[in-house]
Amino acid sequence: MKEWLSRLYIQVFIAIILGGLIGFFLPDVGVTLQPLADGFIKLIKMLLAPVIFGTIVVGIAKMGNLKEVGRIGVRALIYFEVVSTLALVIGLIVVNVMQPGVGMNIDASHLNGSSIAGYAKAAEAQPGLVGFLMDIIPTTMVDAFAKGAMLQIILLSVLFGLAFIQAGERGKAAVAVIDSVLDGLFRIVAMVMRLAPIGAGAGVAFTISKYGLSTVWSLAYLMLAVYVTSAMFIAVVIGSVCHWTGFSLVKVLGYFKDEILITFGTCSTEAVMPRMMAKLERLGCEKSVVGLVLPTGYTFNADGTCIYLTMAAIFVAQATNTPLGIGDQLVVLGVLLLTSKGSAGVAGAGFVTLAATLSSIHTVPVAGLVLLLGVDRFMNEARAVTNLIGNAVATIAVAKWEGAFDLTKAEIAYCNRAAVTAGDVIPETEAERAVPAPRGAVGAH
Repeated sequence: MKEWLSRLYIQVFIAIILGGLIGFFLPDVGVTLQPLADGFIKLIKMLLAPVIFGTIVVGIAKMGNLKEVGRIGVRALIYFEVVSTLALVIGLIVVNVMQPGVGMNIDASHLNGSSIAGYAKAAEAQPGLVGFLMDIIPTTMVDAFAKGAMLQIILLSVLFGLAFIQAGERGKAAVAVIDSVLDGLFRIVAMVMRLAPIGAGAGVAFTISKYGLSTVWSLAYLMLAVYVTSAMFIAVVIGSVCHWTGFSLVKVLGYFKDEILITFGTCSTEAVMPRMMAKLERLGCEKSVVGLVLPTGYTFNADGTCIYLTMAAIFVAQATNTPLGIGDQLVVLGVLLLTSKGSAGVAGAGFVTLAATLSSIHTVPVAGLVLLLGVDRFMNEARAVTNLIGNAVATIAVAKWEGAFDLTKAEIAYCNRAAVTAGDVIPETEAERAVPAPRGAVGAH
């Protein structure tokens, strides 16, 4: 029993159930638990910038080939664009088939938009395409780390990695130091992850306490549509990618079950990013691929958010009886192809992106977003989990296409996953240490 309870996914699962019970039966208590969830996420976020920087720098420097860096980046971006576009299209098709908003007959002029004023203001502050590209360049190096701006940190990391390659032997000493610091950072992550059950349970308790189950039932059909579509996307699209590249989706889901449950409870993929990077390396993906693909995917490959964006936008149009022809819906889809790439891995980013999209097309009333406020947090769980699984599979797929995936290490990691406890993030078993991982030793078959 003690060994069973020491497993992180069991602890998180129990915490989520307890959080749900507290939120339902003791709402006054549950609504006060949000700081525990926020505190856990902040602990992880304070580690994100140095972990991402160190992983990318060490991975690129050890790769030793500038052309390989470019090739991995291009393949990853092409993959992100294709899969996220599929997610948008699938969401658009399903919402037109299920029509969750039809029959609500909401008069948009009578909706109180004050509750979404903050989201609308944030949406107005979002930069256009040129501004988005310019924002990738930090004002100063320190500023990028201070703000935790992921794309800026990735840019700096790539530049440092390339510089150390060009420095040759002189750069190896610096890379060794960064690698040692990175090992220490991951051990801090292991300490913080012991608090994951508290963060996940508190997040669920707060959500149910604040919004209540009555809100859920009133918009249950839309929620059902989002959850079913997300599950279908994972099974069909992500499953097809797994089959195409020669690995098992079921095994991947089992291997990352801890991270899936934590993401479900906290509604944030950032809460598990450092742990995901460590476990992907342990699974057999090379550090260089993990460092480039996973952090970039958090911005450019938000599959769950893409599904939600098209479904929510059309739902608001259906609920407010706003006529949208095929041409209008294609315009919505086209705008979302751009705006969805700016969504981050934090809770609520999808709602801001949706507000920005509706504000830019001037067809669907932005005030209609009020209808989604009560259930957005519940749907955020589905899209966060889908984002997480999509980026995990994307990293493995790119690694296999690059011949940078070791199947022997993967099989050992799958076999040993049951032994992983709450604090076991980095240390490998003796068997895993004994497995060499030369590049290209195992192909993508």
